[in-house]
Amino acid sequence: MTVVSDDPSWWPLISSAQLNSYWIVAASGVVIYDWVMTLAQEVELVWRQRFSLMTVLYLSVRYTGLLYAVGWILSTLPTVSQTDAVSNIVLKALDWTNLVTAFLLGVIMTTRLYAMYQGSRKMLVFLIVILLAINIACGALTAISLKYVEGEELILSGFHVCTYYYARDVQLLISTIWILTTVWEVLALFLSIWVSVRHFCELRLLRVGQPTGSIVEDYFTVLVKSHALYFGSFTAVSCLQLAYLSPSLLVCRYVSDLCMLSLFIIIIGLKFRRNCHFQ
Repeated sequence: MTVVSDDPSWWPLISSAQLNSYWIVAASGVVIYDWVMTLAQEVELVWRQRFSLMTVLYLSVRYTGLLYAVGWILSTLPTVSQTDAVSNIVLKALDWTNLVTAFLLGVIMTTRLYAMYQGSRKMLVFLIVILLAINIACGALTAISLKYVEGEELILSGFHVCTYYYARDVQLLISTIWILTTVWEVLALFLSIWVSVRHFCELRLLRVGQPTGSIVEDYFTVLVKSHALYFGSFTAVSCLQLAYLSPSLLVCRYVSDLCMLSLFIIIIGLKFRRNCHFQ
């Protein structure tokens, strides 16, 4: 039920909602700006080339993220009215989009690690099992948590604010999802560093008289650097997820998901474009 009030006691919530909308518009603007500035390069390196699995995954993540950003903007603008039913639909759509995008990023990372481990079937099976186990668990936890989250529209002094009420231990479930996702990211980072160090040691012994060795070394350097940037961004956003356990960090709690996806989309684009130069 929509709540209408002009009580001054709501002003702190109005200020928080306004600040939240500024952050979301800024983060969405970064995503859209990155898309506009790299569109010509994307057409040249992606759309005009033969499609592969990585191409499809890259485009899926990129354009799903753009829709995600637009959805966040519309759901948080204080001048846009939303009914309780619409608020719940938007919340579920954004949460499931976030989950699907994270899975696609996991598939991309699995493919990269499979290539870095020179097509090892044991490594591929291991990564697939871990990725599926974590994403199935996250999907189940997301489905459970959404059952106990209710959206409500507040019209406070002329501003439209969409709030969500968490029942039971939903915040703990959300934090658990992030813990599981962080476990995957830490594992992927460890495997990347491990195989890179091993390859660098081998290439150092074979580099003399073999110019191709430097090319392979440069390729692994790009992979490690881009993965380190990816993991660093993920770690920063994961720290913001502590806001789910701390009501005093309300703004960070709302902003963290969009910031994460913004960073992921831009970083995955950088990685893909760099890889195209080595093909």
